[in-house]
Amino acid sequence: MIFQLMGLTALLLFYGVYFGKMAAQRKQGIQTDHIAKGGKKGRLFRVEMTMKAATYAVPVVEIISLLSGTSRMPDLIRYFGALAAFAGAACFAASVYTMRDSWRAGIPEGDKTEIVTTGIYSMSRNPAFLGFDLVYIGLLLMFFNPVLLVFSIFAMVMLHMQILQEEKYMADTFGGEYEKYREHVYRYIGAK
Repeated sequence: MIFQLMGLTALLLFYGVYFGKMAAQRKQGIQTDHIAKGGKKGRLFRVEMTMKAATYAVPVVEIISLLSGTSRMPDLIRYFGALAAFAGAACFAASVYTMRDSWRAGIPEGDKTEIVTTGIYSMSRNPAFLGFDLVYIGLLLMFFNPVLLVFSIFAMVMLHMQILQEEKYMADTFGGEYEKYREHVYRYIGAK
């Protein structure tokens, strides 16, 4: 029961930040969700649409796994999973807070944003995606089962594919400023 409470709390924190920030930006007239929207075509559209489907499916499988309460992992590993899930929620919250009104989901074609390189972004170029990954890994360790494993890995691969698309967009949009940032901060974690 303790793992179910921890898992549910981590999910509520994570998705509370996600949807709460979207609602706050909507009140300011900012469209946050750009995933597979607009005139996107080809690879970018396919990556974003597949990522969207994957990231919508994972929480469903996580909740089913959480409600079943079963796991093939020893309790110590499950506690590490809880730690990872809470770290992921915190990482995501810090990334959204640091981005302020520049935070978007998906590539914002034609939407003016600013490059953010301070705060948590001085340690990771993609802390929001890192947050997703840590939550997925954490819930997987807490409620391990083969179905959750497959869904989690697929979602993390799709998030990585999205990062690659966003890196191209950032280089095209911010040019040398982004390239300099990229030289000093790793994709997932750490400064060079």
